[in-house]
Parts: sequence; C-alpha cells; structure tokens
Amino acid sequence: MTVRLLPCGRRAVLVELDDVLGFQAALTQSPPDGVVELVPAARTLLVRFDPSMTNAERLGALLRQVSPVDSVAADAGEVVIPVVYDGEDLADVAAETGLSEASVIARHTAGTYVSAFCGFAPGFAYLTGSDPALHVPRRSSPRTRIPAGSVAIAGEYSAIYPSASPGGWRLLGRTGVPVWDVERDPPNLLPPGTRVRFTAVPS
Repeated sequence: MTVRLLPCGRRAVLVELDDVLGFQAALTQSPPDGVVELVPAARTLLVRFDPSMTNAERLGALLRQVSPVDSVAADAGEVVIPVVYDGEDLADVAAETGLSEASVIARHTAGTYVSAFCGFAPGFAYLTGSDPALHVPRRSSPRTRIPAGSVAIAGEYSAIYPSASPGGWRLLGRTGVPVWDVERDPPNLLPPGTRVRFTAVPS
C-alpha cells in the first residue's frame, strides 16, 4: 500500500492513500497517542493531533506502520433506506447503461454501500459500493434545485440529498428518511463507516 504523508500546520497530517476507510478503521480500533480527530475524504484522511502529546514526525512514523482493516467489520452499523424508484433520470440511466429500468433498480438495491465520507452539504454522504454497471457521469447540465430525499448516483458513488439544493447527480428515486436532522442526536444518519442498503417500495 502506497501512503503519502503531508503536514498540515502544527496540528494535523494529511494521509493520501487508496483505502481510506480501511485505514480509518485501523486507526479507530487502535488510535495512536495524541490523535483527536479523523476526517476522511475520497482519497485522503486528515489526522488531527494534540501537539502537547505528539508531533507530525512522530505521528507520521506510526502512520506508516498502519495496515488497513476490514472497514465493514468496524463500521458504525447499518441503515436501510426505503426508496420509491421514480427518479427523473431513471430512464436515461437505463438507456446509457444498456439495462432496463427494472434492472437498474435491481442492481442498485442489490449492493451493500458504505458511507465513505461526507461533504458538499451537512449530511451528504458519499456511499461506495455501487455496481460498476451503474457508474455513470454527472449530468452535463446540473439542476438548480433537487428535492431533499432524492436518491442519486454519479460516478462510483450513490447519495441521498439531505436538503434541497442544486446538483448534477442522476436521480433514481426518493426516500422519506431524513439523513440530516438537527433535532436528532447525532444529526447525521450516515456518518463515515455506516453501511447502507436500499430497498424498493411502491409510491
């Protein structure tokens, strides 16, 4: 495994690698002294530390010895999301992939997804685990408003829009499950490491 370490000020190290979830799971299971926060992204993991307990050089030496573990075995639980598959882009995704609409739905519900990281908006989780046949690009022209609860795909990821916002992802359907709720503790339903399954329900 190739790991690149980059210092980020006096309190963090940025780790560049492929298996972010596995690396994060390993650090969560056995956190090095002084580590206070792990912030995952698509190909990086920001490791924040307490400079009174360690430093970038010492922590970097420890990070180079870390081996990723099974992120699914060390995850934050599983959430089942009921979806009405009537999205505006369902027919286009079927045509682009050469599948029927029923096959697109079957492939999307067959996978077990993992929340890899959150970004773009509070509660917007990038879910890995999509069937490669459903890896389609974003729309060439983003929509100005996508309703909250929209279930969408783009590239290798699936996602659920936590709130109404602009976006260019392909809309497959919708769910009534709120993935971000400030009245809930914690507000984020799908923090990194959470497994997600989609299930088709009638409208």
